[in-house]
Amino acid sequence: MLFAIGTGRFALTPWEVVRTLAGQGPPGAEFIVMDLRLPRALDGILVGFGMGMAGAVFQSLTRNPLGSPDIIGFGNGASAGALVAIILFDSGMAQTALGAVAGGFATAIAVYVLAWKRGVHGYRLVLIGIGASAVLGSATSYLYVRAEIGKAAQAASWMVGSLNARGWNDVWIAGFSLAVLVPVTLLYARRLTMLEMGDDTAAALGVPPERTRLVLLAAGTGLTAMAVAAAGPIPFVALAAPQLARRVTRSPGPNVLPAAWMGAVLVCGADLVTQRITSSALMPVGVVTGVGGGIYLSWLLLRERKSGRL
Repeated sequence: MLFAIGTGRFALTPWEVVRTLAGQGPPGAEFIVMDLRLPRALDGILVGFGMGMAGAVFQSLTRNPLGSPDIIGFGNGASAGALVAIILFDSGMAQTALGAVAGGFATAIAVYVLAWKRGVHGYRLVLIGIGASAVLGSATSYLYVRAEIGKAAQAASWMVGSLNARGWNDVWIAGFSLAVLVPVTLLYARRLTMLEMGDDTAAALGVPPERTRLVLLAAGTGLTAMAVAAAGPIPFVALAAPQLARRVTRSPGPNVLPAAWMGAVLVCGADLVTQRITSSALMPVGVVTGVGGGIYLSWLLLRERKSGRL
């Protein structure tokens, strides 16, 4: 975060950034750091934190490393809801955020209902989610075709996932959402390990499987919708963060908090890369995560195939 804030045409060292945050920076640095760069960096950290946590929840519920919200359609649902608000209703930031939340939860309900068969199981949730993601992708393409050029351009830049021009309002949206959803997720995350052992085992240990799964699905969907509302659909962070966190900690189980911090590192690191590549910082952060995530997804699919699970 310190390196990202100090990067740009007005370059600052990490120590100068710290001094500026403490009110003792060089002349002209306070406006650049506090008003321009700090909201962007904080938004990236909060969004990455939420994406990483949501990815850990969904991968644990589905017992599948491919079961992240951007693969099984929940992220696409939030994106579609936000696009409806932008293109059809010409909405502002608050209405776009509400559209993302509504789209994410509507998709989650539809996928859950379609995946239900004496309970919801991992691979069925993943497969139906992938189908829902394809349908939502077609719907967003239709919205682009029907939109005016100006609105379509605005929506297209937002759909890549970007931290450009993010302000304190975006930070407040992300921060408030995390303040509500993170305690709920951490409270129920203790039961994820028991759910991974199977519904019968979890029920025998006193954990109601379906009720716990519903609460965690709602919390994970809320975290995903929050991230989409605050920064657009930044791809592959929710997919990669839990797996990378598990390899860093070398610990089994959901690793919800390590995955959340890993997501924050990935988004902030990708933002730093975009600023290093283009001094004007116009490249969306989603481009970097998309390239890195595509390589990671190819490796993950190859590993799953070799293990006989695909």
